Amino acid sequence: MEKGRMEKEVWMRGTVAGVPDLLQPVAHALLQVQEDAQQYVGNLQEDELWIKPAGAASVAFHLQHIAGVIDRMFTYAHNKSLTETQLAYLGAEGRQENGITKLSLVLSLHASIDNAVNQLKHISVDDLTAVRYLGRQRIPTTLIGLLFHAAEHSQRHIGQMLVTIKWITNSDDVKTC
Repeated sequence: MEKGRMEKEVWMRGTVAGVPDLLQPVAHALLQVQEDAQQYVGNLQEDELWIKPAGAASVAFHLQHIAGVIDRMFTYAHNKSLTETQLAYLGAEGRQENGITKLSLVLSLHASIDNAVNQLKHISVDDLTAVRYLGRQRIPTTLIGLLFHAAEHSQRHIGQMLVTIKWITNSDDVKTC
């Protein structure tokens, strides 16, 4: 359904059950990413996933990167270091490999977002300003900073992905707001 509009955007539909009030914007943004990704890639052909118009990132990269960023930011939010599996995933983002399909990319993104929203339900708002560290350089930030970055960075890549889709399909028919 096109967003213009019979259906409201996620943030306009009310609270996400179980997510603390102060984390509702993070949940709303991530769930909007989930819906938008599925909508935007709906008519995309498998052979269009890896096209890099004028060297821009492919649609497949954006889908992989969003899932990876969410996973990594939530790992740091729990004050943990990345695992070897996460580092390998990061290194493979955007690399075309057999077996990676539109469906597998969307399902992976959905799983990452579902997992993140579930984690939000267990975060105490009393801890939101607690110091956390980003990356191997251990850049100081806060729990809320990491959660917010997961949401806003994901939104940014959805926008970039939409432009890429319009570019490679040479179409204004991609449903947007």
